[in-house]
Amino acid sequence: MDRKKVCEKSCAKKKMMSIELKREIIEKHEQGVRVVDLSRQYGRSTSMICTVLKQKESIKSVTPDKGLTIISKLRTSLHENMEKLLMVWVTEKQLQGDTLTQTIICEKARGESEKVQVKARKM
Repeated sequence: MDRKKVCEKSCAKKKMMSIELKREIIEKHEQGVRVVDLSRQYGRSTSMICTVLKQKESIKSVTPDKGLTIISKLRTSLHENMEKLLMVWVTEKQLQGDTLTQTIICEKARGESEKVQVKARKM
């Protein structure tokens, strides 16, 4: 077997699907489109489409926070709390007319993350 082919299969990156895409797949399936046709249309495996369809109730009930398109199992309520605090801070700074750079926002996010982790340890 060619070395390059082995690497291509084992090095394949996992494709995340947005909530909107999952909802679109569920909607089309409910309209009668077959799983095989959906997998071809979206360039995903049939098992991935079936997984989305098995989780359709939880996908339909999810309401992501502003700006989020992908929900990950790695996200916890701590992440959501930290993001809310950060969004409030960014909004306040913008209303004050302060200049925000990516570096400033990242530093604040790290600080908020540490505060949230300390609170979580105390609980």
